[in-house]
Amino acid sequence: MTDSVLNVLLGLVASAIAAGLGWLAQTLRRRRRLGRLQAFFGLPDGGDCLLVVNRHASSSHPSSVQRNDVYALMELSGLVRECRGRAELVPHDKVLQGLGHKAEFCLGGPVSNDRTAAHLASWLPGVSFTPDRVVEDFDPDDAAISVGDETFRYVYGGDTRTGQAFVLLARLHAEPGGRPVFLISGQSAISNHAAVRYLVANHRRLARRYGVDRTFALMLRVVNPGAYGPDVVELASDVTAKASVRPAEAAA
Repeated sequence: MTDSVLNVLLGLVASAIAAGLGWLAQTLRRRRRLGRLQAFFGLPDGGDCLLVVNRHASSSHPSSVQRNDVYALMELSGLVRECRGRAELVPHDKVLQGLGHKAEFCLGGPVSNDRTAAHLASWLPGVSFTPDRVVEDFDPDDAAISVGDETFRYVYGGDTRTGQAFVLLARLHAEPGGRPVFLISGQSAISNHAAVRYLVANHRRLARRYGVDRTFALMLRVVNPGAYGPDVVELASDVTAKASVRPAEAAA
């Protein structure tokens, strides 16, 4: 065997080894990333989760769902598939089980989602929504979410130059070792959709700050949803401590 042929063979072997090591490193990175994603959302391989569907608050049909809430559910379904889990769509008034057995994504505020109302009363008693029920002739500028001594008011931007909406994004852990509940409760369907996008885009940062087993409650601001839809969203306040404390008047 000539030196030239030997050099070619050695080069091919070195290239094959380098390619194999590169493939192995990428595979390990993907597995670590998937493992962190699954741990944060409580969705192991083949794990089941509930997508709790709210209703259209202003519709007379009890099974109607607002368009932007449908978009939010589609993005949540994609997230579950990325975690290699299985999603089950369940109407908000048909969920008859406790917390911790399955991961859960609960969409909508207490006006449109009975499951949300139960979660707030049980685990985040410091949070209240105004209005707390469907009312006629309601001015959207009167909508507000109160957490402790903070109030986050909806501002309708009819001319697409102003306006803001708020949405509560929370992760609840009813018991150690249980599957988490993600609560997405906004002042509008667009704000629900915006919170889902924020969760998908920022889950790594949230995992670094809160780990995989801590409760958190964040108030997000959706900027000018009439012009930008669900695309411009920012953190308004971390309300974790205030949300978990029952107001003094109610406790008394």
